[in-house]
Amino acid sequence: MRIDIMTLFPEAVSASLDISILGRAEKKGILDIRCHQIRDYTDNKQQQVDDYPYGGGWGCVMMAQPLKACLDDIVAHSEERARRAVLYMSPQGTPFTQSVARRLVKDYDQLVLVCGHYEGIDERFIEECVDEEISLGDFVLTGGEIAAMAVTDAVCRMVPGVLSDEECFTGESHWEGLLEYPQYTRPEVWEGRAVPEILRSGKQKEIDIWRRRKMLERTMDKRPDLWAAYRPEGEDAVLAEEIENERHPKPVFDYRRATEEDIPAINAICAAAKEYLKSHGLDQWQQGYPNEESYRSDMAVGGGWVFTEHEEVAGYVAVLHTPEENYREIFDGAWLTEGENYASVHRIMVAPQWRGSGLSREMMALAEDLAYGWGCASVKVDTHKGNGAMQQLVYDCGYKRCGIIPILRSAEAGSLRIAYEKVLL
Repeated sequence: MRIDIMTLFPEAVSASLDISILGRAEKKGILDIRCHQIRDYTDNKQQQVDDYPYGGGWGCVMMAQPLKACLDDIVAHSEERARRAVLYMSPQGTPFTQSVARRLVKDYDQLVLVCGHYEGIDERFIEECVDEEISLGDFVLTGGEIAAMAVTDAVCRMVPGVLSDEECFTGESHWEGLLEYPQYTRPEVWEGRAVPEILRSGKQKEIDIWRRRKMLERTMDKRPDLWAAYRPEGEDAVLAEEIENERHPKPVFDYRRATEEDIPAINAICAAAKEYLKSHGLDQWQQGYPNEESYRSDMAVGGGWVFTEHEEVAGYVAVLHTPEENYREIFDGAWLTEGENYASVHRIMVAPQWRGSGLSREMMALAEDLAYGWGCASVKVDTHKGNGAMQQLVYDCGYKRCGIIPILRSAEAGSLRIAYEKVLL
């Protein structure tokens, strides 16, 4: 890999890059890093490289002529068939990431890095000669030298032979979109802080799992933006779920038959559900239904159930084993089973703070358990055509769409609902 850096401060750049790992790689002939003084290519005795901007404004702009002359000389003294890219270090460029570094080392044999200064460089040089603009981030430096050195280091350390083993960089932060696990060295205890016991155990398989888990945890905590873009699979998905469950334990819900004392809590949950439906443009449950009469009717036949979390009502559902008048007529399809040996689910509602907790699935599971106990052939349920959340729930629970039913009674009489059924026997 050859790197050519066009700069006004070649000595400073060379001093930083000629040492340590990159310096040793140069001596071995693995890398060829050259710094070029832009002033050497001016066409004036003063070696002037900048001038005032057209249109006025602060500072000066680097002129195109010495930049182009410098680039031409670099190209003239390079391999004719080299895979070459000219990169301008600019705060307006593509954000430099590990994936960009990997692309550069894979696609090119030679990189020419142009370091701007003052108020930037003549736009015509960028349009004529630059293949890509690169930025270290959303901030401005006095010149492009620091950026050029960072790009050089990040790219060159991945050139085969520069580091002792490929694992030296494939296991580091950002290689897979994750941050690296924590590292420790001697002494075993420092300032009262001990090296994690697992790292002293000698059990390499367990150490590898611990390190992988730490990579996931660190990315979650330190770089939520990276974590949002990462898609864990396989073992990573298992570890991520373990971490999530430990940090946010799933609530444990109890259930029991509803009583008169539960009605105020059920009313509050229902009011929130109605508001939610209304905010999503649905006319479901907007005509005074369900109401206290509905709940008392459910309770009278033992079909009203509340789910609680630490004794607070978290949701309500009615599971009935009586024939549903609205289910006797169906069109645009047919029920999966014949007769009236079924259970039906109605008025399923979850308190706002427990939406997304899986509580609605537990309610559907209760309905199936009760139906099995009653010897029912199936469980039936209906919902509004616009209620996507409920439709997704019944689909996920294994229900099949059967057709359309008309609501014959209640405040919603005359409206239509999508009917679903799940066969049990």
